[in-house]
Amino acid sequence: MTLKAIALNCTLKRSGQESSSTDAMIDLIAEQLAKHKVELTETIRIADYNVLPGVSSDEGEGDDWPKLRKRILAADVLIFGTPIWMGQMSSIAKRVLERMDAFLSETDELGRMPSFSKVAVAAIVGNEDGAHRTSADLFQALNDVGFTIPASAACYWVGEAMSSTDFQDLDETPQATFETARMLAANTAHLAGLLKAKPYPGDEEHDDES
Repeated sequence: MTLKAIALNCTLKRSGQESSSTDAMIDLIAEQLAKHKVELTETIRIADYNVLPGVSSDEGEGDDWPKLRKRILAADVLIFGTPIWMGQMSSIAKRVLERMDAFLSETDELGRMPSFSKVAVAAIVGNEDGAHRTSADLFQALNDVGFTIPASAACYWVGEAMSSTDFQDLDETPQATFETARMLAANTAHLAGLLKAKPYPGDEEHDDES
Protein backbone atom coordinates (compact mmCIF):
# COMPACT_ATOMS: atom_id res chain seq x y z
CA MET A 1 0.00 0.00 0.00
CA THR A 2 1.44 3.38 -1.03
CA LEU A 3 0.36 6.26 1.19
CA LYS A 4 0.29 9.93 0.22
CA ALA A 5 1.72 12.75 2.31
CA ILE A 6 1.44 16.49 1.91
CA ALA A 7 3.58 19.09 3.66
CA LEU A 8 2.68 22.61 4.74
CA ASN A 9 5.61 24.97 5.07
CA CYS A 10 4.50 27.82 7.30
CA THR A 11 7.67 29.87 6.91
CA LEU A 12 7.19 33.63 6.71
CA LYS A 13 9.20 33.65 3.46
CA ARG A 14 7.50 33.49 0.07
CA SER A 15 8.97 31.35 -2.69
CA GLY A 16 11.75 33.11 -4.54
CA GLN A 17 13.02 34.77 -1.39
CA GLU A 18 15.60 33.20 0.92
CA SER A 19 15.69 29.42 1.20
CA SER A 20 13.80 27.93 4.11
CA SER A 21 15.14 25.74 6.90
CA THR A 22 11.59 24.45 7.31
CA ASP A 23 11.86 22.98 3.81
CA ALA A 24 15.10 21.27 4.84
CA MET A 25 13.39 19.62 7.82
CA ILE A 26 10.40 18.61 5.69
CA ASP A 27 12.78 17.05 3.16
CA LEU A 28 14.52 15.06 5.90
CA ILE A 29 11.20 13.64 7.08
CA ALA A 30 10.05 12.96 3.51
CA GLU A 31 13.22 10.99 2.77
CA GLN A 32 12.56 8.73 5.74
CA LEU A 33 8.86 8.35 4.95
CA ALA A 34 9.73 7.25 1.42
CA LYS A 35 11.54 4.24 2.90
CA HIS A 36 8.15 3.15 4.27
CA LYS A 37 6.23 3.69 1.01
CA VAL A 38 4.84 7.08 1.98
CA GLU A 39 5.16 9.50 -0.93
CA LEU A 40 5.36 13.26 -0.42
CA THR A 41 3.14 14.55 -3.23
CA GLU A 42 3.81 18.26 -2.68
CA THR A 43 4.96 20.91 -0.25
CA ILE A 44 2.69 23.94 -0.02
CA ARG A 45 4.37 27.16 1.05
CA ILE A 46 1.43 28.92 2.66
CA ALA A 47 3.01 32.39 2.33
CA ASP A 48 2.56 32.10 -1.44
CA TYR A 49 -1.23 32.03 -1.05
CA ASN A 50 -3.92 34.35 0.19
CA VAL A 51 -5.26 32.51 3.21
CA LEU A 52 -7.78 34.92 4.66
CA PRO A 53 -8.39 35.21 8.40
CA GLY A 54 -11.40 33.38 9.75
CA VAL A 55 -12.64 30.03 11.05
CA SER A 56 -14.71 28.80 8.11
CA SER A 57 -13.62 26.69 5.15
CA ASP A 58 -14.39 29.48 2.70
CA GLU A 59 -14.03 33.15 3.60
CA GLY A 60 -15.25 34.38 0.25
CA GLU A 61 -13.74 36.21 -2.69
CA GLY A 62 -9.98 35.98 -2.98
CA ASP A 63 -9.61 33.21 -0.39
CA ASP A 64 -7.16 30.49 -1.44
CA TRP A 65 -7.92 28.23 1.50
CA PRO A 66 -10.73 26.17 -0.12
CA LYS A 67 -8.41 24.72 -2.79
CA LEU A 68 -5.61 24.19 -0.24
CA ARG A 69 -8.05 22.46 2.11
CA LYS A 70 -9.02 20.04 -0.66
CA ARG A 71 -5.38 19.13 -1.33
CA ILE A 72 -4.62 18.66 2.37
CA LEU A 73 -7.57 16.34 2.93
CA ALA A 74 -6.69 14.24 -0.12
CA ALA A 75 -3.52 13.04 1.63
CA ASP A 76 -3.14 10.33 4.26
CA VAL A 77 -0.36 12.13 6.14
CA LEU A 78 0.11 15.81 6.95
CA ILE A 79 3.61 17.11 7.63
CA PHE A 80 3.05 20.42 9.38
CA GLY A 81 6.20 22.53 9.15
CA THR A 82 6.82 25.74 11.04
CA PRO A 83 9.75 27.85 12.16
CA ILE A 84 9.97 29.18 15.70
CA TRP A 85 9.55 32.92 16.17
CA MET A 86 9.59 34.46 19.65
CA GLY A 87 9.42 30.98 21.12
CA GLN A 88 6.22 30.11 19.25
CA MET A 89 5.02 28.71 15.92
CA SER A 90 4.78 31.23 13.09
CA SER A 91 1.74 33.47 12.64
CA ILE A 92 1.10 31.70 9.34
CA ALA A 93 0.95 28.34 11.13
CA LYS A 94 -1.60 29.79 13.54
CA ARG A 95 -3.66 31.07 10.60
CA VAL A 96 -3.76 27.56 9.11
CA LEU A 97 -4.92 26.05 12.41
CA GLU A 98 -7.61 28.70 12.75
CA ARG A 99 -8.96 27.80 9.30
CA MET A 100 -8.96 24.11 10.23
CA ASP A 101 -11.27 24.99 13.13
CA ALA A 102 -14.10 24.66 10.60
CA PHE A 103 -13.59 20.88 10.63
CA LEU A 104 -15.34 20.81 14.02
CA SER A 105 -18.68 21.60 12.38
CA GLU A 106 -18.15 19.65 9.14
CA THR A 107 -18.87 16.21 10.48
CA ASP A 108 -20.49 13.37 8.57
CA GLU A 109 -23.51 11.33 9.67
CA LEU A 110 -21.30 9.40 12.10
CA GLY A 111 -19.85 12.53 13.68
CA ARG A 112 -16.47 12.23 11.95
CA MET A 113 -14.58 15.35 10.94
CA PRO A 114 -13.07 15.36 7.41
CA SER A 115 -9.61 14.96 8.97
CA PHE A 116 -10.51 11.76 10.82
CA SER A 117 -8.14 8.85 10.00
CA LYS A 118 -5.51 11.32 8.74
CA VAL A 119 -2.14 11.33 10.52
CA ALA A 120 -0.23 14.53 11.34
CA VAL A 121 3.40 15.10 12.32
CA ALA A 122 5.48 18.21 12.97
CA ALA A 123 8.63 19.58 11.32
CA ILE A 124 9.99 22.39 13.53
CA VAL A 125 13.13 24.50 13.18
CA GLY A 126 14.54 27.55 14.88
CA ASN A 127 17.66 29.18 16.26
CA GLU A 128 15.99 29.83 19.61
CA ASP A 129 14.16 27.82 22.25
CA GLY A 130 10.52 26.84 21.78
CA ALA A 131 10.33 23.45 20.06
CA HIS A 132 8.50 21.76 22.94
CA ARG A 133 6.10 24.67 23.35
CA THR A 134 5.42 24.72 19.62
CA SER A 135 4.85 20.98 19.30
CA ALA A 136 2.57 20.97 22.35
CA ASP A 137 0.39 23.75 20.97
CA LEU A 138 0.44 22.33 17.45
CA PHE A 139 -0.46 18.77 18.42
CA GLN A 140 -3.27 19.86 20.73
CA ALA A 141 -4.77 21.97 17.95
CA LEU A 142 -4.38 19.28 15.27
CA ASN A 143 -5.94 16.68 17.55
CA ASP A 144 -8.82 19.04 18.33
CA VAL A 145 -9.64 19.29 14.62
CA GLY A 146 -9.52 15.55 14.03
CA PHE A 147 -5.98 14.53 13.10
CA THR A 148 -4.29 11.55 14.74
CA ILE A 149 -0.82 12.03 16.23
CA PRO A 150 1.57 9.03 16.24
CA ALA A 151 4.25 8.34 18.83
CA SER A 152 7.42 10.47 18.46
CA ALA A 153 5.62 12.73 16.00
CA ALA A 154 7.80 15.84 16.26
CA CYS A 155 11.16 16.19 14.53
CA TYR A 156 12.88 19.42 15.40
CA TRP A 157 16.15 21.26 15.53
CA VAL A 158 16.95 24.38 17.52
CA GLY A 159 20.29 26.13 17.42
CA GLU A 160 22.31 27.80 20.10
CA ALA A 161 20.44 30.59 21.85
CA MET A 162 20.83 33.98 20.12
CA SER A 163 22.83 32.38 17.32
CA SER A 164 22.36 33.15 13.62
CA THR A 165 22.94 29.56 12.49
CA ASP A 166 19.92 27.92 10.86
CA PHE A 167 19.17 24.24 10.26
CA GLN A 168 19.85 24.60 6.53
CA ASP A 169 23.33 25.98 7.32
CA LEU A 170 24.52 22.75 8.95
CA ASP A 171 27.09 20.62 7.13
CA GLU A 172 25.24 17.47 8.20
CA THR A 173 22.11 16.54 10.07
CA PRO A 174 22.74 16.00 13.80
CA GLN A 175 22.50 12.33 14.71
CA ALA A 176 19.70 12.86 17.24
CA THR A 177 17.58 14.72 14.70
CA PHE A 178 18.24 12.06 12.06
CA GLU A 179 17.27 9.23 14.42
CA THR A 180 14.13 11.10 15.44
CA ALA A 181 13.14 11.48 11.77
CA ARG A 182 13.62 7.74 11.24
CA MET A 183 11.41 6.84 14.20
CA LEU A 184 8.80 9.42 13.24
CA ALA A 185 8.64 7.97 9.73
CA ALA A 186 8.30 4.37 10.90
CA ASN A 187 5.54 5.20 13.38
CA THR A 188 3.72 7.47 10.97
CA ALA A 189 3.69 4.95 8.13
CA HIS A 190 2.49 2.22 10.48
CA LEU A 191 -0.36 4.27 11.93
CA ALA A 192 -1.42 5.79 8.61
CA GLY A 193 -1.53 2.34 7.05
CA LEU A 194 -3.75 1.02 9.83
CA LEU A 195 -6.15 3.95 9.56
CA LYS A 196 -6.21 3.75 5.76
CA ALA A 197 -7.20 0.11 5.93
CA LYS A 198 -9.65 0.55 8.80
CA PRO A 199 -10.80 4.16 9.33
CA TYR A 200 -12.35 5.35 12.57
CA PRO A 201 -15.92 3.99 12.75
CA GLY A 202 -17.49 7.10 14.25
CA ASP A 203 -20.57 7.09 16.44
CA GLU A 204 -23.56 5.23 14.98
CA GLU A 205 -25.90 7.06 17.38
CA HIS A 206 -24.60 10.51 16.39
CA ASP A 207 -27.06 11.04 13.55
CA ASP A 208 -30.02 10.08 15.74
CA GLU A 209 -29.06 12.65 18.37
CA SER A 210 -28.32 15.53 16.02
